[in-house]
Amino acid sequence: MRKKTVLFCMFLLLGIFMLLGCSRKQIPSVSREEIFTFQVGRLEDQIALYNLEGDRGIRRTNLIMQDGLFYISDGNGEKVVRYNSYGDPLFMIYNEETNPLPMTLPTLEKMPQGEVITRWAFTYPLQNPGKITVDSRKHIYVEDMLPEQRHGTDSESKALLNNVILHFDGNGVFMGYLGREGIGGSPFPKIEGLYTSIEDELAVVCRLPIGWNIYWFDADGMSLYLVKIRDENIPLPPNRQVIVSLDTIVAAPDARKLYIKADYYRDTYDASTNTRSGNEPDSSIIWVMLVEDGSYQKTIEVPFFESTVTENKHKLNVKMFYSLLGVIRNGRIFLQFPVENGYSLLILNPEEREQRQGFIQVQNDELQFNAFALSGEGILSALLVGDWDIKLVWWRTDKFIGPLGSPQSSSSSS
Repeated sequence: MRKKTVLFCMFLLLGIFMLLGCSRKQIPSVSREEIFTFQVGRLEDQIALYNLEGDRGIRRTNLIMQDGLFYISDGNGEKVVRYNSYGDPLFMIYNEETNPLPMTLPTLEKMPQGEVITRWAFTYPLQNPGKITVDSRKHIYVEDMLPEQRHGTDSESKALLNNVILHFDGNGVFMGYLGREGIGGSPFPKIEGLYTSIEDELAVVCRLPIGWNIYWFDADGMSLYLVKIRDENIPLPPNRQVIVSLDTIVAAPDARKLYIKADYYRDTYDASTNTRSGNEPDSSIIWVMLVEDGSYQKTIEVPFFESTVTENKHKLNVKMFYSLLGVIRNGRIFLQFPVENGYSLLILNPEEREQRQGFIQVQNDELQFNAFALSGEGILSALLVGDWDIKLVWWRTDKFIGPLGSPQSSSSSS
């Protein structure tokens, strides 16, 4: 225990040193580019964000962008579609029992023999596609929910087991499904994140009632690692009486590393009665874990988002936590905080001990539903839902972060 405490002290001091030594660069608002728009519906160029029959509300709609192509999993529409940057659907995987026949995409049965086909559609009985990711081969991994009769319960954690990962190749052909043990395995608990990493490996981040499990697979779907993070074992800053709240866990796109963001609160007391009156933010730390052995490689202390508010004619400085948006190549970290007409961005580059701040515009009437995607190169894309349409936009945040250099190795320090 003493050894662990010493290690945590070293990590925290390193994080504080990095923070104090950072050079803060203000960047202008990041230009927003609208790529194309969708209407609400079930056709291949639409998103069924709302159920038109009225028996279910907004369901899972997720987005990933890679190499200028956009992949959207439509939970209500029970389909997955790949679009080019002009908004043209290139191929669709859809449930034929709940979707009309495609109008612009030939289905497998209608493909002309001997002709080169660049746009097509496949059928697969998708139930409720959710999280989605794509590897360098353009293979698609998408979360799907099993029928209720196939749900199970984990005896140890009491977690509901009801999700699998569907694997499609670069043409949209079904390759098989992954469970906890790998190909054809048992269902996953609640999936919070789905990431492709170094050598097209796949990381599945799951939330349990007692903590988190991260399942790590190779490019062929064979199980490599299982990382268990329990609530009571989340590291605490040394010599502080704090309460921990784990924000999120993301996988690096180019290394076998997990970035674990934990927010810490300390109790506050009424000065006149010396009784506990509540709590306030103490600190926010990202712990970088090596997947191979579960050891912590480094810590990065995240600064607060600070703003000034007026209360009883007095101006108060309020400190709040950023949310972890994602990690890109070479360990650069994107965080966000919602503000008027958009989001404040904080980009940390621990390797260079640098912080950059920026702003992305999202109008108030585009906030009915948002889905963000951060590419490994640092391009931020989003689906923005308004009253009448759904916009797909991106911000070229990659232009503000400088050259990425070569990828990390799976075991190298960053």
